[in-house]
Parts: sequence; structure tokens; C-alpha cells
Amino acid sequence: MKPIPKLHEVFGSYFDVGAAVNKVTIKTQQDLLRQHFNSVTAENEMKFERLHPKEHVYTFDDADRIVSFAKAGGMAVRGHTLVWHNQTPSWVFEQPSGEQADGEMLLARMKSHIHTVMSRYKGSIYAWDVVNEAISDKGGEFLRSSKWLDIVGEDFIAKAFEYAHEADPGAQLFYNDYNESNPEKREKIYKLVQSLKEKDVPIHGVGLQAHWSLFHPTKDEIRDALERYASLGVKLHITELDISVFQHDDRRTDLKAPTEEMLELQAQRYDECFKLFKEFSECITSVTFWGAADDYTWLDDFPVRGRKNWPFLFDTNQQPKESFWKVVNAADE
Repeated sequence: MKPIPKLHEVFGSYFDVGAAVNKVTIKTQQDLLRQHFNSVTAENEMKFERLHPKEHVYTFDDADRIVSFAKAGGMAVRGHTLVWHNQTPSWVFEQPSGEQADGEMLLARMKSHIHTVMSRYKGSIYAWDVVNEAISDKGGEFLRSSKWLDIVGEDFIAKAFEYAHEADPGAQLFYNDYNESNPEKREKIYKLVQSLKEKDVPIHGVGLQAHWSLFHPTKDEIRDALERYASLGVKLHITELDISVFQHDDRRTDLKAPTEEMLELQAQRYDECFKLFKEFSECITSVTFWGAADDYTWLDDFPVRGRKNWPFLFDTNQQPKESFWKVVNAADE
């Protein structure tokens, strides 16, 4: 049998290779994770609603287990995420009376949450997605409508980074978003990060989620995005990589396994992407998949209910796919 190289060792001279994990997959995928990845990100366990469901209640147990798993395996940990419009409990935006909180109250809660969470994991988590998905997908609209924006205003983004830097001055702080290679959204993200840097806000990098598919975004769009963000003089992390085997208009739910064509196109796509990542490895310091193997992916049932997806380098039995070997070979080319 052909020996299987360790993915993180193959790319060790270029960047870390990570995977998103949860309290279940650190058990069901533990051997695979320990063999191939030297970085992990909590899929949901460090989001606001999971860590801080009530104002005076923190629930760290699941997040602690993930950090302990990482430490035991000598893995780095990326923190995800501190401030987001989604998966944030309603109490954060409300006064005890039920009326909407004002800006001063909301910023105080943001600061308290960031300081409590980051202080707990100081020295254990080296990088954080501080603000997640604040840019609008709508043409002509800069920032996404959210309660953070409505109550505090645009300054909520800068404040989040300032509070994060206060809490852990040694942590690398990232702005993270999806559709990051779409030219129009790319320019909005660029504008935001550039404005933060011009104000001396402590931001160190851009996280490209990289939820991509077989043909979208194009290779040129990815390259242009990498070049554009790198020109800001910040680190780049690929934070949530997966490559759906379905094209946008493919709504099939009857497939029990990926077709040979899907697997071949996916392998070509991963080859293309990792060659680009390697080319930009002076600024890309981490590449994280949003999962590890096809037995578990958030893309199952999304965006099509009842549909299985197969977006990773390892199949449902956690065995290497053609995509894996393409990626390994890309490191040597």
C-alpha cells in the first residue's frame, strides 16, 4: 500500500494546515486530525451564543475540550469568532426591560465578552477571527445591516479589534468573510481593512473563508483577491476551505456518492488552489479546511435540503481521495 504522507508535514515549509472541529469530530475523526493537521478551529463552540448564552453565564466546557485536544496533539488553535451578526443571543442587544440596548451598553458588553474569552485562552489561541462577515453582499451597500451596526455604528468594528488587542496583545487579529474573491465584495473588504489600518486599529490579517465550488470563483478571481489583500501588508489565512462538488444550478438530492467526473474536477480544483496558496505563501500562513473528511460537513443539507456533499480531501471512510494526492503533489511542483 502506498504510504500516506502527513498533510501538515508536506506543507510545513509553506503554511499550517488546519481543520474545523467540534465536540463530536474530535472523537470520530481524532486519528485523521492528529495525523494530517497541525491547527484546529472550533466550528461553533467558541461563538457568542455557545460561550455566553446569558449575561452572567459562560459555558466553556466544549471549547475547553477542543483546546485540550489541540494541546495534546501539539496543534495550534485559531479562535472563531468574537463579533458576528449571527449566532449571538438576543440578550446582548437588549436592556433588562426588553428595550433595545444603547451603544454604550452594547460596547460594554462586547468588551466584557472579548476580554473574558480571550483572557481565558491567552497563550492557547494564537489568532482570532475578531469580526466576522460585516460586509454586505448587496451591490451599493458597504456594511451588512446588523444590530451591531444599527446600535453602535460603523465604529463597532474598530472597537472589537481594540478590545481584542487589549485582552491579548500577542494574538493575531483577523477580519473574516465569505465571497471574498467576488470582485465587488473584494473591494469592500479591501476598503474596510485599509480604513482600519489607516486609523491604526490593531488588525493583522484577512481571513478568506474560501467556501468554493468546482468552477466558482475563477482562478483569476482568487489570484486577484490574494494580490489585493496582500497589498495591504497583512497576513492572509484561508479559514474555511471546502470545495462543493455541486455547481450552483445542480439541485440533485439522489446521489449516494460523488460521480467520477465530480471527483476529477474537484481534484483539479484543489490542485489549482494549493498551487496558488503555495505561490502566495509569504503572506498565507495558514490554510484551514471547514472540516476534515466527507463523513461530516456543514454542506450536507445546505443549501439543498436532503443533499449529501463531498467537499474534502478525505472520503466518508476518512481515506485519501484523488484530491488529496493532487494536493500532495502540488507541494513538490
